[in-house]
Amino acid sequence: MSEQAEEIVKNFKSNRVILPAIFGLGIVGWLFYRDFNKIDFSLFTFTYLSLLYFIGAFAMMFFRDFGYVMRMRVLSDGELSWIQCIKIVFLWEFGSAVTPSAVGGTALATIFLWKEGLNVGKSTSVVLATSFLDELYFSVTFPLILILFSKTTLFVTGDNNGFVRNLFGFAMAGYILKLSWTVLMAYTLFINPRFFANLIKSVFRIRFLKKWRSGAEQTAVDFEIANKGLKAKGFKFWAKSCLATFISWTSRYCVLNFLLVAMMFSVDGGEKGIGIYDHFLIFARQLIMWILMLVMPSPGGSGFVEAVFTTFMADFVPVAGFVVVMALIWRLVTYYPYLIIGSVITPGWLNKKFKKSKQS
Repeated sequence: MSEQAEEIVKNFKSNRVILPAIFGLGIVGWLFYRDFNKIDFSLFTFTYLSLLYFIGAFAMMFFRDFGYVMRMRVLSDGELSWIQCIKIVFLWEFGSAVTPSAVGGTALATIFLWKEGLNVGKSTSVVLATSFLDELYFSVTFPLILILFSKTTLFVTGDNNGFVRNLFGFAMAGYILKLSWTVLMAYTLFINPRFFANLIKSVFRIRFLKKWRSGAEQTAVDFEIANKGLKAKGFKFWAKSCLATFISWTSRYCVLNFLLVAMMFSVDGGEKGIGIYDHFLIFARQLIMWILMLVMPSPGGSGFVEAVFTTFMADFVPVAGFVVVMALIWRLVTYYPYLIIGSVITPGWLNKKFKKSKQS
């Protein structure tokens, strides 16, 4: 595992941080340049209610991370302290921000947990349980929004109708992938904990992986033991984990709702406002964007998300051309802070953890 862990350092070089930032900001910059002349900035008047809802958006970000931290604490059976859980969440989010969405921070999270004190088997088990809970949220929520909203309502907007309509197929492909992974994880966690352990052993029987076979087999044994422990957990354990997952993902999506209401108060004093139906539709379209990110190769979905946002959310931005500015504000609140925080804490964490392992 130590050799695999050393490889992780390569994923946190400065170019891994710069690439998604440049890519995302470049797309937004081009869209902003294209639409700048359409924006009538005289329509905006800053109000205390605008500030209040903007602060509310950051409050949602707090609850998003609080849900993640609480879930990590529960899944680790309290073996990780609150401080360790906070650190892991930020490292994990940073990993998600600098890797393609289909890979995400999940591919790196086992290393984070292992270096913070869990054995490799339990680290893998916690990561898989986390992945299962995340995908379960999508697996349940996506069919619900398809029931509540028609395909036309979700995928056809006032602009670029053909482009958005074609995204339906991508969304369904992403959902099928997520649902398949959810079923596989449910089988591994609740029916046959030995399945994934045997899979690990089988993979490391491949000739060019033989030199890591001994460590992999021990990991498989630890994983099976840890997974049997998860399988034996009661209703209270899983209820807490599901509640934390619901808090984190729902809060994540509510950020944009708060930002859009803040914008409404800046434009017309909130006279038009955003109705309950529209709030749910904004939530639904965000969930679709997140599923679409799964099939996008760019780090953190950067570039793609900003472009799709300008079409998906155009119906809720009453000022011509300003949807591009909203896309930038939204990503500045929800995405770029993790690049900044991660780039600050990750080098020190890596030096501390890997230097310690080399000395021992």
